[in-house]
Amino acid sequence: MRNTVFLLGFWSVYCYFPAGSITTLRPQGSLRDEHHKPTGVPATARPSVAFNIRTSKDPEQEGCNLSLGDSKLLENCGFNMTAKTFFIIHGWTMSGMFESWLHKLVSALQMREKDANVVVVDWLPLAHQLYTDAVNNTRVVGQRVAGMLDWLQEKEEFSLGNVHLIGYSLGAHVAGYAGNFVKGTVGRITGLDPAGPMFEGVDINRRLSPDDADFVDVLHTYTLSFGLSIGIRMPVGHIDIYPNGGDFQPGCGFNDVIGSFAYGTISEMVKCEHERAVHLFVDSLVNQDKPSFAFQCTDSSRFKRGICLSCRKNRCNNIGYNAKKMRKKRNSKMYLETRAGMPFKVYHYQLKVHMFSYNNSGDTQPTLYITLYGSNADSQNLPLEIVEKIELNATNTFLVYTEEDLGDLLKMRLTWEGVAHSWYNLWNEFRNYLSQPSNPSRELYIRRIRVKSGETQRKVTFCTQDPTKSSISPGQELWFHKCQDGWKMKNKTSPFVNLA
Repeated sequence: MRNTVFLLGFWSVYCYFPAGSITTLRPQGSLRDEHHKPTGVPATARPSVAFNIRTSKDPEQEGCNLSLGDSKLLENCGFNMTAKTFFIIHGWTMSGMFESWLHKLVSALQMREKDANVVVVDWLPLAHQLYTDAVNNTRVVGQRVAGMLDWLQEKEEFSLGNVHLIGYSLGAHVAGYAGNFVKGTVGRITGLDPAGPMFEGVDINRRLSPDDADFVDVLHTYTLSFGLSIGIRMPVGHIDIYPNGGDFQPGCGFNDVIGSFAYGTISEMVKCEHERAVHLFVDSLVNQDKPSFAFQCTDSSRFKRGICLSCRKNRCNNIGYNAKKMRKKRNSKMYLETRAGMPFKVYHYQLKVHMFSYNNSGDTQPTLYITLYGSNADSQNLPLEIVEKIELNATNTFLVYTEEDLGDLLKMRLTWEGVAHSWYNLWNEFRNYLSQPSNPSRELYIRRIRVKSGETQRKVTFCTQDPTKSSISPGQELWFHKCQDGWKMKNKTSPFVNLA
C-alpha cells in the first residue's frame, strides 16, 4: 500500500501541476504565516526550521542546535568562523524522519574536511506534508537559511564564499531560494537530483538556477520514467551532470519493472534511482583515489555513440565534491557511465571503426562485441551498442566502458555474435529472406580500430593481426594489435591529473 501511495503521490503532482504551473495554495504573508502548517500541531511543537551543527561522527548524537542571534550558543556549539561551512538540506519526506543517506553524507564531509562546520537544515515539519504543500514551503525555508547566513556574515571572520549548500530533491530548490535571498553571493550550491514536479520549466526565481551561487553544480539521476520525471530534467546549474543518461541507474533493478510492481518493491527502485545522486556525491568525498569524470555533450544519445570524450576547452570535469568551478555564459550538460555501487568510477573508451563492403546486409545490424586486453587487466566481452544504424563505407563511433583500469591497451578481439534479436531486425531478416532466398553469406570488412581513452585522453590505433584477413561474419572473430597507422601513439599526461 505504501508503494502505491508513493507513486500515486508523485503521479498526481505531475498530472495536476504540469511544467510551469506551480501554484501558491495560500496567500503569501509574513514568514510566520507563509509556510503551510499541518493541522493539530500543539503549541510546544518543534521549530519548523532548525539548524543543527554536527559535532560528533556518531549519527546517534543529535548535535547542537544554533539559534539566530545567540552568539554565545554559536561559540558553545564550536562553530569555526574561518572554516568551510556546509549546509545539508533534505527534501520531501513520507516518514517524517531523516533518511539514512543524511548520516552518510555528514560522516563523509566530516572525514574529508575535518575542521569544517557541517550544519543540517532540519525542516521536517514543513516537508512531512502533501507534496504540493511541501513545495510551497521551500520558499520560506530558503528565507530562513538566508537569514541565518546574513546573521553569520555579521561576524568578523565569517565568509559567505566558504559556504557550500548541498540540497537533495526539494532541498536543492530550498538552497536556490537561500542563494537568491541572502545578502551577497554563496560560494557554491550542489543540487542532488533536484525535484522535478512543479519545478520543471518554471521561472529561474522559483527554482535552483546558476544565479543562486558563484558555482552551481547539479547531479541528475532520475529524470524520466513511465512518463514521470521525479528529478528535474532541464539544466539548472553551471554544470549539469547526467550519470548513465540521468535516468536508469545500474543496480536499482529497473530491468525488472514488472517484478517490482508484483512484489511491491517499486518504491525501493524509485528511491534507489533518485537517491543515487547523494551516493555519487558521498563517493566523491570518500574515494578520492577513484574520482569519476564527466564529459560535455549536447545529449545522451551522442554520448552513448562515443562522440563526446574530449577534454579540450574544459569539456570534461570531476563530478560531486571534486567538480571544478566553470563559469560560462552557457550551461554545460555533461555525461558519464558508472558502476552499480561504490566506488562508482568506470573507464570510458571511444572506438572508431571503419566498416565497408557489407554485402547483402539489408537493414540488419550486426551484434558486435569487443574484448580489450591491457597491461593491468583484461575486459569482459563488451557489447558495441548501436544507437543508430551502422553506416557502411564510413567510420562508426561506439562507447564502451570497463569497471577496471586496464592500463595500456595491448590488443583487442572483435566478435560478431549474429543478428540482434529485436522485432525490427527479425522483420528485416524475414524481408531479406523473401528478396534473397539463397541467403548469401554476410561479410563485414574492418582493417583498423582507433581507440581513445576518456580518462587519459590517449589515442591508439589497432590493425588486424593478419593484414590479409580483415573480414568477419556471424560467429567469427577478428584480432587487432597496436600499429602506427592513423593516430600516432602518444604518452600524454592525463588532463585529470590537475582535476583530482
